[in-house]
Amino acid sequence: MCGFTGFIGKAENAGSILEKMMDRIIHRGPDSAGEFIEGEAALGFRRLSIIDLESGSQPFYNENDTLVSMVNGEIYNFQELREELIGKGHIFSTHSDCEVIIHGYEEYGTAIFSRLRGMFACAIWDRTEKKLIVARDMFGIKPLYYAKMNGVLLFGSEVKSFLPHPAFEKEVNRDALKPYMTFQYPVLQETFFKGVFKLPAAHFLVYDQEHGQMAMERYWEPDFKVEEQSLEETVEEIDSVIRESIHAHRISDVKVGSFLSSGVDSSYVASVLKPDKTFTVGFSDENFSEIDNAQILSNELDIQNISEVLNSEECFSELEQIQYLMDEPHSNPSIVPLYFLAKLAKKDVTVVLSGEGADELFGGYDDYDVRPNLKKYRKLPAGIRSAIGTAASKLPEMRGRQFLIQGGLPVEKWFIGQANVFPETEAARMLKPAYRTGPSVAEIVQPVYDQVKGEDDLTKMQYLDLNLWLVGDILLKADKMSMAHSLELRVPFLDKRVMATAAKLPAKYRIGANDTKYAMRLAARRALPEVSANRKKMGFPVPIRNWIRDEKFYLQIKGYFTSAEAAEFFDQNELLTLLEEHYTNKTNNARKIWTIFMFLVWHRRYFVIEQPDAVQVQAGAETAVV
Repeated sequence: MCGFTGFIGKAENAGSILEKMMDRIIHRGPDSAGEFIEGEAALGFRRLSIIDLESGSQPFYNENDTLVSMVNGEIYNFQELREELIGKGHIFSTHSDCEVIIHGYEEYGTAIFSRLRGMFACAIWDRTEKKLIVARDMFGIKPLYYAKMNGVLLFGSEVKSFLPHPAFEKEVNRDALKPYMTFQYPVLQETFFKGVFKLPAAHFLVYDQEHGQMAMERYWEPDFKVEEQSLEETVEEIDSVIRESIHAHRISDVKVGSFLSSGVDSSYVASVLKPDKTFTVGFSDENFSEIDNAQILSNELDIQNISEVLNSEECFSELEQIQYLMDEPHSNPSIVPLYFLAKLAKKDVTVVLSGEGADELFGGYDDYDVRPNLKKYRKLPAGIRSAIGTAASKLPEMRGRQFLIQGGLPVEKWFIGQANVFPETEAARMLKPAYRTGPSVAEIVQPVYDQVKGEDDLTKMQYLDLNLWLVGDILLKADKMSMAHSLELRVPFLDKRVMATAAKLPAKYRIGANDTKYAMRLAARRALPEVSANRKKMGFPVPIRNWIRDEKFYLQIKGYFTSAEAAEFFDQNELLTLLEEHYTNKTNNARKIWTIFMFLVWHRRYFVIEQPDAVQVQAGAETAVV
């Protein structure tokens, strides 16, 4: 687990520039550094040692040094690929799992990416052809950004590494703000930094330096093909493939632990992994802690659970740092406890396993489950329901509105994923006219839905979440918050073999009569006590609605809402109305307030107080600005 950054293009003092870029991501790899500089190519690497501690440093080279590569991640089928490549005459210089990528590319070209089992972002520089190839894993577990500015191609694990380069032009992407207010995360491929893009999951990009051309291609996508088999056979297969994946994900030369919440996903992982230690955080507010449930399971498994109760003061003190580390504004409140959870775990281990991805693969979200009253509603003639749903969609937020929409309109017209903070019309009303640009919600989701035409509604929703919510929210915060503390986070549910099993489940095994993730929960019971297998997860509950009603934090947020920066983007009267109505307990506007607040915290950090030569360093629990 590491991080890399680099550029292709002319630059004076390339070594000095690259060093500053690498310093920006030292938290991703505090153990060592590696560089390659030749002509107009500069590649920099920061390493967190996990496998082959002594000789696994990067960059990697092929046998005749015509290729140079850097990899962030872990390849779990590297041993079989390594043997195959050695059989074809390739010579390995390390025992690192990631070295298989450069030899695999030399042997198979870009076809190697679809053969990899693991999480990765990689960059390969062809010294002969003067071409850069970058690729990202099939789920988008590891991040990868790129930007072409002033004749220079910048690429790397985090956007902040681009800031020291003289060719980089820092500007807010006006099109990103309105969609963010609805989705709560940066949903566009172009980031909040204008001209900086995320490489989509399961894609590779080839940059031809000589001609200045870029070409992008998708190398994998989910293939949902239902196979009918008995429930007993299905449960057996799910349990077998998940156990095998957890076993593959535990390979490490350093200590491995597990995050543990009250939900079945992380509980399943911990019960199979049986690490020495599990880690949990919670809040003192009533109904905002999973510590007790995590402790009960850990005791049953005879595993030590290390927990910490967080308070509002320490959380607010780290918000600016959290948004800096995220690169882009992100308002999922669970980022905050995740930051502190990773900090807690890093004191004892270097690798943790976690339960992300099970909901998307096996059908775990409440929206996937058609409630009994909704089933009755859908028995009405389609024309009547459509008319009711269309009329309801034009109404302001009110009790029963979403029920009428969901029952009356096609799923493509109402489901946008697991977050829907501001309706589009309200988001536009909050913004100054210059920032009401950007694609509509329909323009964002429809191309994804177009890929699964003809599938049932459940599959459509899962596919949308796999392509938007999972990669843009869940995995992004998992990577950035764990790497903030030089901690490697692995997600065994997001595995190509697990995906192959999940993709063939009929709907009745995903959503049962009484619960979501029906077949997976039955599989989990083979490892868990029944109470843990059936427990609903809380999803990192964060008491932001209580915090905003605390006078100290209310005043802090109000200071942001009345600032000159806020005036550039928002109608401040609308902001203050939101805040006052929540503070006086007239309504719960917590998610809306938090979404705007996080954007303003991010903007202040990157565009108001950011100093060109300041290097933010965070390794483990230590932070400094030098």
